[in-house]
Amino acid sequence: MSPAPAVRIERLALMTFRNIEQLEIEPAAAGIAVIGDNGHGKTNLLEALYYLQLLRSFRGARDADVAQFSATGFHVEAAIAHAPRGANRIGIGFERASRRKKITLDGVPPQRLSDAYGAVPVVMCSPDDRTILAGAPAARRRYLDVMLATVSQQYLFALQRYRAALLQRNAALRDLARGRGDEGALAAWEPALATHGAVITRARIEWVERVAAEFARVCAAIGEAEPVAAGYVTRTDPAEPRASLAARLEETRAADIRRGLTHAGPHRDELRLTLGEREMRDFASAGQQRTAALALRMLEAVTMRDSLGTHPLLLLDDPFAELDRTRAARILALLREADPGQTFLCVPRADDIPSELSALERWTIDTGSLAPLA
Repeated sequence: MSPAPAVRIERLALMTFRNIEQLEIEPAAAGIAVIGDNGHGKTNLLEALYYLQLLRSFRGARDADVAQFSATGFHVEAAIAHAPRGANRIGIGFERASRRKKITLDGVPPQRLSDAYGAVPVVMCSPDDRTILAGAPAARRRYLDVMLATVSQQYLFALQRYRAALLQRNAALRDLARGRGDEGALAAWEPALATHGAVITRARIEWVERVAAEFARVCAAIGEAEPVAAGYVTRTDPAEPRASLAARLEETRAADIRRGLTHAGPHRDELRLTLGEREMRDFASAGQQRTAALALRMLEAVTMRDSLGTHPLLLLDDPFAELDRTRAARILALLREADPGQTFLCVPRADDIPSELSALERWTIDTGSLAPLA
């Protein structure tokens, strides 16, 4: 069992966030189990908790769409214990009229919004995680990016700079397609892409190589009979990623001009997950994809614990849907083995709460209103 402390929400306050008009709770140290019918706000509560890490909706929604329709904005605030960067309070507010977002750590705005990214590390498991396995490569890249940016400010900085340079290079490509600009404007962004892309590629490769054996072990422990493997697919030379990426950008420049897009770099790489010799995306069953997704989430939690020195919050959104009882029991055993931190479990019915989590305080949610279960 790891001696690492666990991040804990001591107080959570929400205002006009999705269908939650107003909420203020002090969750138990172990966490809570929230029971409610679909559509009443369970996932909205988890979205607010995840917002403390991402500083945006994990659903990809605009801030204006997260605020209640008739509201002037929304506010999320939490008092936290054992946060890896030492903040005891985080507040996030969005104003619809100005479309501005304000973030404070212990009452003080950070120099940059990104300085607050990952202030509250969170891992969330839900049936939607199947898209990591079944979706396009972008879903797997996003999984890597969210996790690695949470545990490494260097990775977050490189990712932000890489994306900015990529937008500029693609804009220059579009200008060339319209007969404006020149190749010099295009090439000007390539050093930044090579420098920051090398950081991203190296970090992704190192992580995948470090956890590949554990990924296979966890999948087998859950009940997967076929061998499972993880690998990172890239055309960038891992021994010399910066020089390799710079050369690739130059080599593909003419083709990029014809196509109007940048085709070399980590935004084109792939986290490859296989079942036997076949791609899990194409050949794994729904249950096998859910198994692999849960294994990835467990590895995410371990990575955060080992890198940040604290267990992240664990958000479970009806996590055992589509799984048979045997696999669910094995997953719960692995969760106990990993010594999870404060847990927020959301389920439609009380009998969906597994016995292993029956000690959690029980709350109900109805049309965005949360209350202790009498």
